[in-house]
Amino acid sequence: VQLVESGGGLAEFGGSLRLSCAASGFEFDDYAIAWFRQAPGKEREAVACIATSDGSKYYEDFVRGRFTISMDNAQTTVFLDMNDLKYEDTAVWYCAAVYGLGIPGRVEVDTFPFWGQGTQVTVSS
Repeated sequence: VQLVESGGGLAEFGGSLRLSCAASGFEFDDYAIAWFRQAPGKEREAVACIATSDGSKYYEDFVRGRFTISMDNAQTTVFLDMNDLKYEDTAVWYCAAVYGLGIPGRVEVDTFPFWGQGTQVTVSS
């Protein structure tokens, strides 16, 4: 299983970014793929998750409609479109995968055994 994040970088407050997670080495249709983030000095936290089997989605409450998770089955890629970026979105962003159908019962770090290397997102004024 290989997950490679891209799309991070420097963004303005209130701006937008699209993160991509390119997946390979496994049957894309049988996994749940999630985005997590880890800000400096804080624990890694879940942001959103998508089930590649049926397209169902999960968002943490703090997303509040700012982010959208999606996937492209042909490219075996999961995206996270982030709008209205805030300073607190500054973090290393990771995608992670777990085998199974649907959204996992717990979208938490311990649920996901496979991780990408992360991509830095920095929101500035």
